[in-house]
Parts: sequence; structure tokens; C-alpha cells
Amino acid sequence: MCGIVGIYQNSINNESLVDRMLNIIEHRGPDEKSIFQYGKFTIGHRRLSIIDLQTGSQPIFNEDKSVCVILNGEIYNYKSIRKELEDKGHLFYTNTDTEILVHLYEEYKYDFINKLNGIFAFAILDMNDNSLMLARDHFGVKPLHYYNKNNTFIFGSEQKSILLHPSVNKEINIHALHSHLNLRYTQSEQTLFNGIHRLAPAHYAIYKNNNLSIHRYWELKPTIDNNIREDEAKEKLNYLLKQSIKRQLVSDVPVGVYLSGGLDSSAIVQKMHELGVENINTFTLGFNEPTDEFGDAKRIADYFGTNHRTQTLSMNPLEILPKVIWHAEEPKINLIQGFKMSSFVKPYASVVLGGLGGDELFAGYDIHKFIYPFNSLHSHIPYWLQKVMRLKSDILYKIQNASNTLRFDEYRRGMQMLLSIGNIEKFYLIMRNTWDYDKGAYKNIYSKDFINKNSIYNEKTYKEFENLFTKKNTKDALQDVLKAEFQSKMLNDYLLTNDRMSMAHSVEERVPFLDRDLVDFAFSLPSKLKIKNNTTKYLFRKAMEDKLPPKIISKKKWGFTVNPYLQFKKDLKEVAERELTPEFVKQQGIFNYKYIKKILDYPPHPKLRWHYNYIWIAVGLAMWQKMFIDSNDFSKHI
Repeated sequence: MCGIVGIYQNSINNESLVDRMLNIIEHRGPDEKSIFQYGKFTIGHRRLSIIDLQTGSQPIFNEDKSVCVILNGEIYNYKSIRKELEDKGHLFYTNTDTEILVHLYEEYKYDFINKLNGIFAFAILDMNDNSLMLARDHFGVKPLHYYNKNNTFIFGSEQKSILLHPSVNKEINIHALHSHLNLRYTQSEQTLFNGIHRLAPAHYAIYKNNNLSIHRYWELKPTIDNNIREDEAKEKLNYLLKQSIKRQLVSDVPVGVYLSGGLDSSAIVQKMHELGVENINTFTLGFNEPTDEFGDAKRIADYFGTNHRTQTLSMNPLEILPKVIWHAEEPKINLIQGFKMSSFVKPYASVVLGGLGGDELFAGYDIHKFIYPFNSLHSHIPYWLQKVMRLKSDILYKIQNASNTLRFDEYRRGMQMLLSIGNIEKFYLIMRNTWDYDKGAYKNIYSKDFINKNSIYNEKTYKEFENLFTKKNTKDALQDVLKAEFQSKMLNDYLLTNDRMSMAHSVEERVPFLDRDLVDFAFSLPSKLKIKNNTTKYLFRKAMEDKLPPKIISKKKWGFTVNPYLQFKKDLKEVAERELTPEFVKQQGIFNYKYIKKILDYPPHPKLRWHYNYIWIAVGLAMWQKMFIDSNDFSKHI
């Protein structure tokens, strides 16, 4: 894995600035640094050597050096594509996967991306017509950001590189902030910085003649195969997962596995063993909590004879939160574990396989058990009844909020979820703990001045989901939710976290469940094969039941995350009281300090999960603001 940056700007030599942009993301590629300048374009590359350690330096050029490319990622099917291109007469001077991109571009111009199976973000500079092409992989595994204003175009793997440019003002994006406070991640192409955008997955961009155009090259459009038999589906699932892992084992450096002891990571180890991989290195992290999975991970490690290593978080994990947020560029909850994991893994492996995607594809989360029983009911609730239920939901919120009994909040949300049957989007988002549907919550969260100055009522979080749900007459709510989550929470929460936290220690994390063939297959399966008798991941469990120990097959899902209630009792309250002082909150001008104080003073209770998550985000935002917005030199936080 690597890091890429670049600038287009009139009449300015940007080589020294690009050098600084590369230095601030050295963690993404400590093995090599390179800069190339042509006309008004200056591009740069940071390399983490994974494939072709000797001749894979970038940029990589075509035969006459009129086109060059810089890549962050891996192209798993590059060998077959290379053979195709060689048969067409193209000449190669390296053994790297990157080189196929310039020749594909020569052969097919912009229409080649769909040939790729991999994780990638790349930039192609065409010196024949002074144009720049950017592209991001189908599912958004690798990041790519850009800034475009006043004939200045900047791109980078991470936002901090873009922030170094003097033209970029460091301002908070209020719309993205509101979304982040609701979802605990920033949705769509927005970032927390005004003016900096993400290039969306499955899109490419062309910058030419001071104009930027963005185009979609692929779209997830599931076609359900209701005729597939269970035994046929089991066989195909095993075949495709094995094929994916075989593809993703390509590497000239050691490969390991994040082994949680759950079904997904255990299946990866099983398939590696089946493929004959010797000396499999597995790694497990614990949280100093009752749900630690050391026992189950050891069971798998012993079963397949892996080289197994374990580590446990300290009792005060938030002490590293500022460093973690610097790498993430967002104040997120599920960061620390990934940061510590990659630090732990790096001495033994520079590439790891992780189980992300299995739950999204095969319905493995607890929320899916609540969605499936109402699967077809949403399409049978008339509009007039939805209006009545919405009115009751509003009254319920007002009663519970006025009572000041925070521990009843979770029960109230459960009832509001039931009252939203008929609106699958609202049903899902309430389950994900958003509060946009309760206007009274705005006065709890935000200060009066903030509400008066910003049009946040018109920037509701659920607008970000309008195009992700079928909305009317959905016959299969679970399929709707799985498709929406795949393009929202998995993309902007889990994949972002994976990339930033692994690359913080120069570790490449690959995601075998997000192989294109496996994703296409998973989205062709009917819901009845994903959940049966309200058992999550029914088909996946059946497919693996003769390949893994029975305890792993029947195991309840545990997320790879810290329990917010336990964290509050460890050091979250202490850190919150230190960071969220009345003086800072007033100066920041966003939050209602009385509500923060109310949560901090309330007797700790497991049912305050939402409140502790909110405090965590508020603490993280304070650190983020001090680091990126208020500081004159955010590079000192490395």
C-alpha cells in the first residue's frame, strides 16, 4: 500500500510543497519517495513495497513516457491482464501490478477500470493532452480526496496533505459535522473540512483545461436468484471465498491474518490452510473486557496450527486518542483497536487479511435479526397510519426527554423503531441511533447560538440515505438495509478505519470478502438464505459447519470494538471532563454544555450506550479541532 498526492496550479513550482505533502504521509509508504513534474502538474508517491521490491518504483511510464501513473493499492488480477496486453504488443519494464494501468489507459482510455479486481486509488497523468485522471476502486477500500477551487486542483490519499496547501482554508464543514454526530461517521463525499471532498467509490475524475468532471464506471445493482438451492449456494460460497483469498495472497512480503475468533476471520484461516499456506501468522487483540475472544481465537489457531500472537489494550486506551485521530482525520469511536493492532502486527507482517465485509454481505449483525421479522411488512403500512405512528413517536420522545431518565432512552428508541414500520429508512436509522427524527434532540446537543447561526434543520442526516433505499413498497427490507449499509457505514466507517489505522504503522490490510465475484454472488442471494429462524449468517454458518469447530459456527457475534459503558468507567469520563470544560465548549460554540454535564454526572449505566458514544465523539471532535483547525502546525501531532 502507498500514498499519492498531486497539485495542478498555474505558474508555480510546487515541488517543495509536494515534498512536504509526501513527508506528512510517510507512514503510508516509508520505503521510497518520488516526485514528478510536468507543466503545471506536480505529482508525488510514497511507496510501501509489497510487489516487485526491486523495480516497482513510481511513477511508472508507458513506452514513450507520454503517460505515467501513481498507485495506492493492489491489482489482484494483474498477471492475466498483463498477458492480454503483451499479446497486444505492449512492452513492460517492471514486474509490478501498477504498470498494467498505463497500458490499459493507452488501449482503452477511460473504459478500462471495470477490468480491474483489486483495491486501488490511482492518478494517471497524460502528457499528450495535459490531463489528469483519478480513480477509486469499486467498493472504496482505498481513499482518495480532492480540492478544486480557483484553478487550483489538489489531490491526496489523506486530507492532511491537502491541508498543507496555502489556498486551503481550515474550516469545519457543518453539514458533515451534523451527519457525523448522528452516524458516528461522515457520510457521502463530504469531509469535516470545507472544500475537501472524497472521490466516491466506483468513480473516476478527469481534470483538464481547469475543469473537473466526475463519472461513475460501475454500480451495485443486485439481481436476486430466488431459484438457487441451499446446497448449491454453500458450494459456490466456499469456492468464491477460497478463490478470493488465493488472489489476495499475492505478495513478496509476509502475510498475516487478524483473527478475532469469529466466523469470518476463522473462515479466512481455514481457506488459507486449505490452499496449503505454510506458517500462517495470526494475531488477536483484547480489550480488557469480558467479551475478549482470546479463547476462541486460540481454538482456531490450535485447530489449524498457526503461529499465534495476542495483545491486550491498556486500561486507559484513550491516552493515545489524539495520535489516533491525527491519522484518522475524523473523531471516531472504533479507532484505537485497529491502531494498536497494526502496531502489534508490523514487526511480523506488512500485509494482513481481515474479515470485514462478511457481516454486510451475509447478514451477520444483531440489527439484521430485528429487521428480518418485519421484512415484508413495511410495504403494507398505509401512509395515513405512518403519519399517526410518527405523531405517537414524537410524543413518546417528548415524554421521555422531559422525564430526565437517561437510562430509559434505549427503550424509547426501541418503541420509536416499531412506530416507524412502513418507513424502512427511518426504521434502520433509529436502530443505528440517529436522532435527526427528534427535533427536541437538537436543543440537547447543540448550543442555542449554533442552532440560530446554522441551517442544520435543512441538512438532516437521513437525506444522505435517500438514494440508498427503495423506500416505497419494498418487498425485502433486509436486502434494502444490506445494500444501503454496504454503501454507507461499511464504506465511510469501517473501511476508512481499516485504511487509516493499518497504514498508520505501514501495514496493508486486505479484505477478501470484498472480492468482486464474491460481492456479486452475495447480493444475488435471497434473504431467506442469509437469515433463517432468525439466525444470522445462516448460509455462511452452513457452508463452514464441516470446516470449523462447532463452537465457532454457533458463536454469537461480538463486534471488534470497545464497550462504551465500560470505557466510560475506565477513562472516558475523566478525559471528557478534562477536554470538554465549560470554557472550551463555550469557545467552540457547538455543543450544549448542560447536556454534556448531565451525562457525565448521571450514575453510570449500561443503557446509556448512545450517550457515552456521543461524549466520545464530542471529546474526539475537541481534539480534532485543536489539532487541525486551531493549530498552526498540525504536523507536530505525528
